[in-house]
Amino acid sequence: MSYTLAADSWGEDEARAIIDTLSSRRYTMGPRVRQFEDEFAKYVGSRNAVMTNSGSSANLVALSAVFHRHALDMFDEVIVPAVSWSTTYFPIHQLGLKMVFVDVDDTFNMDPTALQEAITPRTRAVMMVNLLGNAANLSLVREVCDERGLLLIEDNCESLGALSDTGRQAGTVGDCGTFSFFFSHHMQTMEGGMVVTDDDILADYMRSVRAHGWVRDLRTNALYEKSGDDFEDSFKFVLPGYCVRPLEMSAAVGSVQLRRLDGFLKNRRDNAAYFLRVLSECGGRLTPQACDPGRSSWFGFGVILPEGVDRREVVKSLRYHGVETRPIVSGNFVNQPVMHMIDHRVHGRLTVAEAIDKRGLFIGNDHRDLRSDISRAVRVMGGFNA
Repeated sequence: MSYTLAADSWGEDEARAIIDTLSSRRYTMGPRVRQFEDEFAKYVGSRNAVMTNSGSSANLVALSAVFHRHALDMFDEVIVPAVSWSTTYFPIHQLGLKMVFVDVDDTFNMDPTALQEAITPRTRAVMMVNLLGNAANLSLVREVCDERGLLLIEDNCESLGALSDTGRQAGTVGDCGTFSFFFSHHMQTMEGGMVVTDDDILADYMRSVRAHGWVRDLRTNALYEKSGDDFEDSFKFVLPGYCVRPLEMSAAVGSVQLRRLDGFLKNRRDNAAYFLRVLSECGGRLTPQACDPGRSSWFGFGVILPEGVDRREVVKSLRYHGVETRPIVSGNFVNQPVMHMIDHRVHGRLTVAEAIDKRGLFIGNDHRDLRSDISRAVRVMGGFNA
């Protein structure tokens, strides 16, 4: 494929960072992770950042920490959007919580009206996903959560660099927010993820959950008051944790990539401006994700095809013309085969999620100048009539 969904953004500095790390002979979580966490927290404007080995693990750590910090009970309800990635949902299920699926709107993010209607006395939290680089209506959602006493968790794995309507970085409006540094994302650290929070105690829950449930990395005394004897304190366990620690090499690359992030975001937004201009010439036949072009960080370009157009034929034609494409995240996740194993309920009709599931697709965006590729892709998609 000449127009791929993602592209390598590494240069010589990233390779040198890995070599320097190997030379230090410290490979697993250590000083480079701590440095990158501090740099990332400063960049997004959060008090704490806790790195993990992936964005999926970031969701697991965030949900587990919230579960224990706020004493959630099994079968408490968490409201989720019907369109997202699988590991938005699986940690909720694995903690014994019940998911309530609601529809999304034309932003491809959770419909705030549907969210408010879905709240019951059993609702304890909202898992808000900022999809494909597009921040949700976070000021309204934050207000609803505060009024109803609900926890707000942001899955911001696809939207690093997006700005919320509050003026803050997406991922920092909720009680905690998650990020991913997988190859196809805005920053690439091989594998890697991050959780941010302004709650110092919640951050310690995350640090414990990340590494076996032990107390070694805690920075407050809220979970455990250390004795001062390193021999005794090294192997005290206070939470049922995991082992999802990041590598020093990933963190070293992250520090380099973070310095380049503003340039990556500018190029993505430049590509997006061109995409919207070319799309406007299609006479409204393609429906793009609704967003503020200047606030979105443009993970990719999601569109919904007209009713009556055979998506399989569009995909076939795009591939023929060298354009890689894929469904919009996982489509309507309620339709996924795994759902028979998951405790959940559906609130209302999932009209937009169904349109995304049946007629949606997206094409890639990255740090390169993609104008000629975008023109070719939009011409192909726009050439199909119902």
